[in-house]
Amino acid sequence: MRDNLDWIKDLVQAERKMEESGIIDLKSEFDADTSLRNNTVNFLNEIKNRFVASASAFNQFKGATLGRIKIYGISKTEADFMIFRYGYKLIFSMREPGKIAVTFNHVGTSYIPGEEIKDTATNLMENILIAKWGAFGNLLWTHNELEIQPDYLVRHYLSRFIRESVREV
Repeated sequence: MRDNLDWIKDLVQAERKMEESGIIDLKSEFDADTSLRNNTVNFLNEIKNRFVASASAFNQFKGATLGRIKIYGISKTEADFMIFRYGYKLIFSMREPGKIAVTFNHVGTSYIPGEEIKDTATNLMENILIAKWGAFGNLLWTHNELEIQPDYLVRHYLSRFIRESVREV
């Protein structure tokens, strides 16, 4: 609900500024760049919260501590996060405002007799989510030109993540 009222807060601040300065800014309209950045961060936070709820339910139903899903924020980013299980990662990261990369990554070990164990990382898949402007400043999130619904996005990626990560055990 708070995110839906940010625009009202911006209107109040603009009006206060106008009243204090006595100058009317006729160009103070919708700032698409700032809105796109804020909406990208908000979308990442929204889907992270949905992943946290779904992973928590999965972990609770699973019961055992082995094989639990963990979710981490990524430092030095605004809202990027990673889902982790059995060395398998699902990473959501903002490439730029309006563009989110979803990357499956497996960190495994390779072992050759007589040599030191080496960690390897292999990108298995990357999808890009793109924001598109709709009518009246509505921002639509898409994948392959199709609109995304957050609940279905979480169900799709978490189901795939669980199926893929269990193979690596």
